[in-house]
Amino acid sequence: MVSERGLQVLRAIVQDYVDTHEPVGSKAIVERHAFGVSAATIRNDMALLEDEELIVAPHTSSGRVPTDKGYRVFVDHLAQLRPLTPAQRSAIASFLDGSGDLDDLLSRTVRALTQLTGQVAIVQYPSFSRANVTHLELVDLGSGRIIVIVVTDIGRVSQRIAMVPPDLGEEGMTRVRARLASMLTGSSVQSGAQAIADLLAAPTQPGSFDAAVRSIAAVVAEELEEFRQDRMVLAGSATLARREQDFRGSISPLLEAIEEQVTLLKLMTEMVPDDQGLAASIGRENEPFGLAEASVITGDYDATGSRARVGLLGPTRMDYPTNLAAVRAVAHYLSRMLEEDESSR
Repeated sequence: MVSERGLQVLRAIVQDYVDTHEPVGSKAIVERHAFGVSAATIRNDMALLEDEELIVAPHTSSGRVPTDKGYRVFVDHLAQLRPLTPAQRSAIASFLDGSGDLDDLLSRTVRALTQLTGQVAIVQYPSFSRANVTHLELVDLGSGRIIVIVVTDIGRVSQRIAMVPPDLGEEGMTRVRARLASMLTGSSVQSGAQAIADLLAAPTQPGSFDAAVRSIAAVVAEELEEFRQDRMVLAGSATLARREQDFRGSISPLLEAIEEQVTLLKLMTEMVPDDQGLAASIGRENEPFGLAEASVITGDYDATGSRARVGLLGPTRMDYPTNLAAVRAVAHYLSRMLEEDESSR
């Protein structure tokens, strides 16, 4: 059982190690922090922390550094998050304001978060499987080329090119749109995908109308299938290479996880948030996902009723209070922007 002062000593070791990247000794703690006790007393506290496997000596006769377990205890006992400065909050707002569709907003979000923290930023797309299709539009580019636009009620917009018989004509285009819109508009992505699948499975009819319907329906089917897949957007992968010395071993598993995304999506989905919607998975807690060298922190955001997560991936030696505060602030701002976008429609 760690005493209250022991927790304070652990907090000092974590903070100083994050700031200096140097093992922390009792003398340095006495000089930097107002504990009001001797270095000998701090050494006794550090010995108890070492017995609890919360800190470790990386070298003989050196100071101590936090273990993964130590970081976990530190995060679990955070009394409060370090608030963002007005300049940081303003930077988030200015970066995200003026975004276009959801893809643009999430892309801006990860760029803002990685600039703010220096870590790899991740945003999970909301689950579109429960979204409803609100609009289908066809734009004739001529020569049989059509832009197919599909819009959902939580802001997802897709645009794809389809080819139709050149002799379809304006009236035929109107009929095609009406046919497909009647199947999709107001339906969930899942129901719409099933309706399109049934249409494509039906016997082919002669004529350019059926050919156009099937060509456009095939494109819509691909888009709806993509809507149903879990997706994420990332930024800041280059920071891993610049901070490779912060990791105990190779960063190759992290780069592979970033490239494949499936591992990160699974990890982020399984993390259990606290009452503020924040979660942290630290070091060896990530071993089942092949990410024992890293920490992941996440915050929940609300996409008009569908919950998703925004987060950071980085070394275990990270500034948890500031990074958690940044994730929370960005998640809140993202929720607010999506709510405003929904109310403006």
